[in-house]
Amino acid sequence: MRKSMIKFSSSVALAAVLVSGAVFASEEAPMPGNIANGKKIFTEGKGIAVACMTCHGATGWGTEAMGAPRLANLGYPYIVKQLTDLAEGRRTPSGAGAVMPLFAQQLTEQDRRDVAAYVNSFNTPPELSDLKALKDSGTPVGQKYLGQVIVKYGVSGKVSACKSCHGYNGRGAPPMFPVIGQQKYTYLVNQLHNWRDASRANDPYGMMRAIAKHLTDDDIINVAAYLATAPRTTGETLDYTTRSPKTE
Repeated sequence: MRKSMIKFSSSVALAAVLVSGAVFASEEAPMPGNIANGKKIFTEGKGIAVACMTCHGATGWGTEAMGAPRLANLGYPYIVKQLTDLAEGRRTPSGAGAVMPLFAQQLTEQDRRDVAAYVNSFNTPPELSDLKALKDSGTPVGQKYLGQVIVKYGVSGKVSACKSCHGYNGRGAPPMFPVIGQQKYTYLVNQLHNWRDASRANDPYGMMRAIAKHLTDDDIINVAAYLATAPRTTGETLDYTTRSPKTE
């Protein structure tokens, strides 16, 4: 059984490396969107869809209390795909996110591209999760050093490293794999649970569901704790006073 699990995990990791390597060439591809229209939708809404900034914040860095994720600079193709999946019923969030399918249906195909282009044009300082405040409020918060091991090396025989698909510290490998580093902690925890129980199932080739089903509750909060505040590049260290990365 262990050998078969190792073989499975290795196959997923190899496929992820091949796919992510193949798509890096598209990283600088132009974004076919009207940023001005995207900004209008983000700040004012459209139809019955409220302004995106209502939940995701004016800078697009998400809202912890609502479980609303960071949208800023996650990757243009990823945002387009998620809005399309929401509008077409391939993704049905729960909680506060349950309104998203209805909101996404208010947007045309071009609107989705416009919003994606706008949120990927942001140049704002990171607004990272305050793990101490979350812990003080009673939210279970994992151990970053344990999460770092999984992000970089995976779990032997069970889970391939997060970086195999999402790059160093989750900085993304567009167009297929989004940024997961410096994503909101609550959102990361929720989504890993959703992948694990298959209540979210819009992942390409079922890759996230195949990986998440081998994660324990502790694994999930550990990975989320590390990724939520992980430096984006090797040239950054985290300033835990301001909770913002600074380049050395």
